[in-house]
Amino acid sequence: MGATEELIRRYYDAFNRADWEGMLACLDGDVAHDLNQGERQVGTDAFRAFLARMDHCYGEQLRDIVVMASADGTRAAAEYVVQGTYKVGDEGMPPARGQSYMLPGGAFFDVRNGRIARVTNYYNLQDWIAQVSAP
Repeated sequence: MGATEELIRRYYDAFNRADWEGMLACLDGDVAHDLNQGERQVGTDAFRAFLARMDHCYGEQLRDIVVMASADGTRAAAEYVVQGTYKVGDEGMPPARGQSYMLPGGAFFDVRNGRIARVTNYYNLQDWIAQVSAP
């Protein structure tokens, strides 16, 4: 396993432990974070605020993580299954009432100097909305 794959696995291992500082330690200081179907946020302060909002609203674990990296280690991708609980209503989303959900997701990474310089996340938002809106 190469250094980039190890970095991405360390990032997701920290996520699954809710070790937000461990995740942040994997990031470049000016990390570009492309939110799923949303804006780009830049910097670890913005990423820290994102993690706080996510931790408040959602309880998630990633399963079946597969990581792939380019030969030169500058790019990577990951695919996984998100298993979660919608704890508290998020702005612009359906009301939360402790709904469970499971959906595939993925991310693309740029790696620079041994740290994640960009992470672009993707999951099917309409699938998630349908799952948490079901009676």
